[in-house]
Amino acid sequence: MDHAMHHHTGAAPGATWPTAIRATLHCLLGCAVGEILGMAIGTALLWGNVPTMILAIGLAFVFGYSFTLFAVVRAGVSPKAAVKIALAADTVSIAVMELVDNAIIALTPGAMDAQLSEGLFWYALIGGFAVAFLVTTPVNKWMIGRGKGHAVVHAHH
Repeated sequence: MDHAMHHHTGAAPGATWPTAIRATLHCLLGCAVGEILGMAIGTALLWGNVPTMILAIGLAFVFGYSFTLFAVVRAGVSPKAAVKIALAADTVSIAVMELVDNAIIALTPGAMDAQLSEGLFWYALIGGFAVAFLVTTPVNKWMIGRGKGHAVVHAHH
């Protein structure tokens, strides 16, 4: 009877805040690399805001997925299976992170027109990532607790 009492928390093993924070930091790293690269390319090519944001968001997904993909393949999973794992593990996390981050940037006065050399560009980007991290971490914790998101990766580490 005592054993059953320990499992009524509603959370699966591994659905701890530290696990959710690690999963979110992993996602944040991929998103940041892709987004900064996209913003730098779009700005350097003198693209407008919309094509630059599309490139940045696209690259955020590419880098976010690739970090998981490479880790899972390195653990011995086939590339085809690794793609499915990366899509299952990261799609919601990256989507939430990008939605929040880009909303913060879009709502920060002047940030969309700021250049890479301006502090406003970096403050808006870093602030967007900080808020996105705070919003995405509980989402990841909830998903991990239900065996979704980064929980599917942990079986392959």
